[in-house]
Amino acid sequence: MRYFVALLMLLSGVLNMRSAQSAALERGTAITDPIALRELDRGRLGLADMLAPTRSKGEPLPSGEMFELPSMRPVRAALDQEFDRYVSRHQADLPNETVGVGPSYDFQLFDRAPLYSPQARFMLAGIVSRLDRGYVSAANCGEVRLIYRLARTDMAETEGEGAVSARLPMTLNIVLKAKGDGPVDGMADVSCAEIARRWLAAGDLPLTGAALSDRLMSGDGPLDLIRRENIDRIETNLQIAHAPKSKVRDFRTDYLFKVFDYKASTQRFEEAPLENQIDRDRILADDNLKRDFRAWLLDPAHLADFDRGTILVPEKFLATGAIAATPVGFALSVLQPAFGLVQGEGGTSDAAFSEEDVVAALRRAADSGVVLKNIRSLAGFERRLNDITCSGCHQTRGIGGFHFAGVDWLAPHPDNSLIVPASPHFFGDQVRRRDILVALRDGRPPDYSRGFSARAEQRGESELAGTQYGDGWGAHCSIPNEAGDHDPSFQTWTCAAGLACQAIDKSSRVGMCFIGSH
Repeated sequence: MRYFVALLMLLSGVLNMRSAQSAALERGTAITDPIALRELDRGRLGLADMLAPTRSKGEPLPSGEMFELPSMRPVRAALDQEFDRYVSRHQADLPNETVGVGPSYDFQLFDRAPLYSPQARFMLAGIVSRLDRGYVSAANCGEVRLIYRLARTDMAETEGEGAVSARLPMTLNIVLKAKGDGPVDGMADVSCAEIARRWLAAGDLPLTGAALSDRLMSGDGPLDLIRRENIDRIETNLQIAHAPKSKVRDFRTDYLFKVFDYKASTQRFEEAPLENQIDRDRILADDNLKRDFRAWLLDPAHLADFDRGTILVPEKFLATGAIAATPVGFALSVLQPAFGLVQGEGGTSDAAFSEEDVVAALRRAADSGVVLKNIRSLAGFERRLNDITCSGCHQTRGIGGFHFAGVDWLAPHPDNSLIVPASPHFFGDQVRRRDILVALRDGRPPDYSRGFSARAEQRGESELAGTQYGDGWGAHCSIPNEAGDHDPSFQTWTCAAGLACQAIDKSSRVGMCFIGSH
């Protein structure tokens, strides 16, 4: 029981104490200072300036008006369709459970009234450098993400017992190319090395609040390079429904993910496939598609990118929407995208990948000189298959369904350093991201590879040692089988001195580091 409680605390964000370790990890890779974000939101990085530049400078953009913009109408239509599908699916799968808005329903649906209301708007909650995604398009030097959180504007936040937050469980993420495709305001000559240098220099600034925002937007700051012309897409993440604990079920919360590419020809955001979000149901229902997916992924060249975490799955295998559930175990067979695709892990004889398929592919890769770092077993293959997807990644060490919930500068004490803005997965990945920035700045070829979402890469071992992001309390670790052997994909996942790897469930080869003995 204590392990289950600890798991929920770690994955649902109950452990929200923001240590000095966490604050240091994000230096040069993210901007989370609440007062600085408030000033940036009131300036050129407010959502109105990014999406509706004809409005008066700094004028707030209510969410109701935002979704009436010609560019955003397809977004609203697609979200509404997803809500209809969600309700229909649950009425078919759970005919005895009601779905609707308000506490009288078994599954309480996200209330869209504030989403389309003049009394709510999206506020800048964080800025994240993703130059580590340069492998997608080296010419664009990766990405920069402006993360906005939906909040009510007709109520004040309170504190203490019974505190009420004005923030609502939805984020809107504007993804920009770190460097645009064409000459914009003389920025064509800015190199990836210069962009990386600016981000790293910003991480060393001894500034906070308005002084920090001014410096970030100055002519030598990383945010001076942000232009609305560089917008590539919008990503949305909202808590579509939650089911409170009852006599028939434990609690469950579902999160909806959508992506909308910006089309310059129509000046609209249009629904697009989610990157690497495998459409499991469609693949399992179509023998030809299943065969093509198996052949494509098990090709040694693709398997190498799959192992490195840099693979880009072709669109014909992808879905345009995804649901992630938390806690994960309650919806494993329904929502994890790889479930049923691999035999031995819930799959059947109709699964896309048999154990023999995977073992043979690993052997062919080795024979062709491909060195695999992460995928060394069937379990490692399936974990990576989940891990590369949006929903699978967000079901791993997330704060509920979010990896970056963002800071709340509406709170009575917005500079409260005890509130964590992001998940353990986010903080555990910052060492790798900063390593890539340093390589770009210094003119060295960056290593874009990444480990599994559950456990930070070994290149960050020294900085993360003893923390929940590395091998400390709550870290993910390898459980040996009855013979005492560790799965080859996870055998380096050990615990710090004084901690032992303890199972969360009997079927998994991965546990968590806690005080005590095996």
